[in-house]
Amino acid sequence: MSEQHAPRSLIVTFYGAYGRSVPGPVPVAELIRLLAAVGVDAPSVRSSVSRLKRRGLLVPARTTAGAAGYALSPQARQLLDDGDRRVYAAMPPEDGGWVLAVFSVPESERQKRHVLRSRLAGLGFGTAAPGVWIAPARLYEETRHTLERLGLDPYVELFRGEHLGFAPTADAVARWWDLTAIAKEHEAFLDRHAPVLHDWEGRGDTPPGDAYRDYLLALDSWRHLPYTDPGLPAALLPQDWPGVRSAAVFTALHARLRDAGAAFAGVAETAGVTPAGDAEEAAGAEEAAGPAEA
Repeated sequence: MSEQHAPRSLIVTFYGAYGRSVPGPVPVAELIRLLAAVGVDAPSVRSSVSRLKRRGLLVPARTTAGAAGYALSPQARQLLDDGDRRVYAAMPPEDGGWVLAVFSVPESERQKRHVLRSRLAGLGFGTAAPGVWIAPARLYEETRHTLERLGLDPYVELFRGEHLGFAPTADAVARWWDLTAIAKEHEAFLDRHAPVLHDWEGRGDTPPGDAYRDYLLALDSWRHLPYTDPGLPAALLPQDWPGVRSAAVFTALHARLRDAGAAFAGVAETAGVTPAGDAEEAAGAEEAAGPAEA
């Protein structure tokens, strides 16, 4: 099944997967070469880089050889770091409780109310009640960073807690999140990338260019899913949840292709990148801590 990949998203995905391991800025010429490998033309690369620069995510810099290039801003590195454990978590974690975001925004600042709802949704929060949003407790730090960065923290109170009723928690989760829509996202990923994994499993070689292309496209599709599906505990999800299968496909693609693709990307080392099954220290990519800012 074909899939559209936005040039700006692919650039963010590249920096998350490989660009962070490049010493110094990535030359513009290299960005054009590396994005051409996944079907993006040079004008689209330049315009997308300009947008990312305006948003403060990329900063212009010169390489040691004097070539024009772009490096990640400190803000972008924080956003990528926040997303790392999500993007490479292979299985939903055990139930660790919940974080609640309770907010109140004055009518005179209702635009901030819209931004706040958008960002909480982008972080994977579900809606427990008007003005009360809920997510797995492990998302607390990332939520705090995001709200502080956007200047929304004065309007929000964050709490940790557990669900005590009255409905069974699994029933409540089915109200707080649209599990049917989330499952469809996982199925779409499987439709697109399970055949790619099947093809690689039948090959004895791993050419760097092919590995780079297929890995970057898979990662660009996958990195949004842990925000649509924030990693709800398996016991609270329907049986045969497709997220288990989609995570397994991505884990296998990562293990087979990531390091081989690094050679094509000109990255000599894979420091900071661990196999996708390790949710504690992993390398991933999300431009701004969630799809709403990608």
